[in-house]
Amino acid sequence: MNSQSIKALDMLARPVTGVAEDYDTLLELIGERRFVLIGEASHGTHEFYRERARITRRLIDERGFNVVAVEGDWPDAHRVNQYALGMSVDADADSALGGFRRFPTWMWRNRDVLSFVQWLRARNDAQATPATKARFYGLDLYSLRASIEAVIDYLELVDPDQARRARQRYSCFDHVSADGQAYGYALATGVADPCEDAVIIQLLELREQSATYLLRDGLSAGDEQFYAEQNAQLVHDAEEYYRQMYRANVSSWNLRDRHMASTLDSLVSHFDVQSSPTKVVVWAHNSHVGDARATSMGERGELNIGQLARERYGSEAFLIGMSTYAGRVTAATDWGGPAERKRVRPGRHDSYESMLHTASIPQYWVPTSELADDDVFAGPHLERAIGVIYRPETELQSHYFEADLTQQFDAVIHLDHTRALEPLELTPLWDEGEPAETFPTGL
Repeated sequence: MNSQSIKALDMLARPVTGVAEDYDTLLELIGERRFVLIGEASHGTHEFYRERARITRRLIDERGFNVVAVEGDWPDAHRVNQYALGMSVDADADSALGGFRRFPTWMWRNRDVLSFVQWLRARNDAQATPATKARFYGLDLYSLRASIEAVIDYLELVDPDQARRARQRYSCFDHVSADGQAYGYALATGVADPCEDAVIIQLLELREQSATYLLRDGLSAGDEQFYAEQNAQLVHDAEEYYRQMYRANVSSWNLRDRHMASTLDSLVSHFDVQSSPTKVVVWAHNSHVGDARATSMGERGELNIGQLARERYGSEAFLIGMSTYAGRVTAATDWGGPAERKRVRPGRHDSYESMLHTASIPQYWVPTSELADDDVFAGPHLERAIGVIYRPETELQSHYFEADLTQQFDAVIHLDHTRALEPLELTPLWDEGEPAETFPTGL
């Protein structure tokens, strides 16, 4: 970057120092928008989770946001939601997060999320009416088995005959123990028949009976009905997702983000009836939150929830991305592997991470509309994405893609040197950390 662009970045950067006023101007920029999507450049960085929670707390307390919707499974997040509302048998926040046992457990079972859930419960306990309490929901679709069980459990209470029919329909998955990846592989190899018809019939029947259940049980049962119906929808979408998994990467990615966007729509529709307007904070990875049309993802035909939110809600949606230059991250080497505390390579010289690193302050945020005034920041440039897997030895191929940051987000938070997220269950590999001498160099 030239000296003029570095000077311009310094003038635009709003410091993030840990004081209450850090995000005053950001909240002014958000204004009365109803949807704030906050991303993260990795699923294992402490500062990303910390700052996202700080912003969310202010949005709830000061701007009336009443739903937090996360890139997590619907049944597991529902357990957290019940605890946050004081309607749970879980004794504490740690127990309430106990549903998050699927890899990667550290993504939601970590110290920062634990602290936020504790805050949410205390904040809700102080509210005079249920309408002013904030809720916690999951948007993702990986919970095939748990959602099947949740549908059947609900029907056992309200309609045992339909519960029996549901159990028979969902038995189509019994040969793979309702494991989504095993189901997809069984279809791809021709050793199983698809369950598509069964899950569609079950979803339609549950929807058809919803009015009967509500008329009989009263509107107070509406949340339970909504939870069950969303689980049935999730089983339907998850079946299609896993059916496509071994056939077309773009299709399965788009199915997943369409499901998350549809779940967001359903949350808004459901709670608008109870206490309008519903205002939602979304927590997800940058690759889901940043508008895909401004990235190489979009060029491949992929979309995401950030793009769909802008298309559906227009100016009511505000997208925030996060970035780091170097530090450590909690991630695995392979899918299903243990949590490790790995060193993050310094951002490549031709990346946004390196450009944002040139600022004279280590932690700051900036509106991307102001960055767009400088041609240097206009993309495409390389941008890093670390998910639950981090392979520094192939970082360029595995973790960089091209994007125009100024069009991808409405604001970006850059935290130059970051620490690894602390899992609630530590592993020997995490405790040891990656020795400096094993840190790869020169790709």
